Amino acid sequence: MRIFRVLLITLALIYICAALSLADISQGKKLFEDPKFAGSTNNKSCNSCHPDGRGLENASGKPQYSIMGSNLSSLEATVNVCIKKALKGKPLEHNSSEMKDIVEYIGSVKGKEFKERRVIKGC
Repeated sequence: MRIFRVLLITLALIYICAALSLADISQGKKLFEDPKFAGSTNNKSCNSCHPDGRGLENASGKPQYSIMGSNLSSLEATVNVCIKKALKGKPLEHNSSEMKDIVEYIGSVKGKEFKERRVIKGC
């Protein structure tokens, strides 16, 4: 009977952790598609340049990033370059919940295959 209780509690904790992780991806997707994300001043969202995450399939987990003339060592710093230059918004703190959510969403498109790699030029 005690083993059953421990197993039940363990399964409940796993379920809660999984639900929290999914919530982050869901919230990250909302932020990704929001034209007001990070104080965007030009009505663009991340999705404007990366429809459905196109161009980000290999972004998560890299040791180096090169974007818009900048060489960076983290995905968070890369997101902030896009926020600042493409969205004309305000960079986020690396440990903020918004940054964690957007990074979680970007990680969720890792390995996703698209029929075409359509990243909008000029973003």
